[in-house]
Amino acid sequence: MTDNNKPKKTDSAKKKSRSILIGSIVAILIAITPYLFYTYEYFPHGEFLETPFFTYESKYNLSIYATMWFIMGKMIPLLLLILWFFTCKHWWYHIILIPIAMYAFQLFGIIIDDTKLIDEVEILWLIPIMLIITPFVYFIRVKLFDKHVLGIDLEAMDAELKQYKEKERLQKEKEADDKKL
Repeated sequence: MTDNNKPKKTDSAKKKSRSILIGSIVAILIAITPYLFYTYEYFPHGEFLETPFFTYESKYNLSIYATMWFIMGKMIPLLLLILWFFTCKHWWYHIILIPIAMYAFQLFGIIIDDTKLIDEVEILWLIPIMLIITPFVYFIRVKLFDKHVLGIDLEAMDAELKQYKEKERLQKEKEADDKKL
């Protein structure tokens, strides 16, 4: 059989197979999150974790086991929120960035500081993010509400205003020409 007799995949078939592949990867990641969380049980109960690449000392918890429990408690919800953000098709999906940022700051605080201040100061870091994302999402909501609930099409209004301004400009030009005569 020659290559000319083989059916070629269409673009829609390629998109469907890609969608199935990505969906399968997301489903597998979600399904294994409980197992990923319990990986903390494989870490030592002592203060030090020595690997060929680095040595980590748990300063506050005095236990790598407890530190990894904290890390997994932040990393798994962060992973699930990131998956939700990238797969969400709702208009409000940007608001998911706020809890993503919260968990990211908490995870960063646990890994870098290993201090007593777990989950206490991260809200101060979230305030600027919330000040940017919340109005952005509210603006999207207002535009959608105006268009779909009230039936106000802003693009049609802009086009109508441009048309009105153009008529007004032409009328002024005509009046200026009439005055010259």
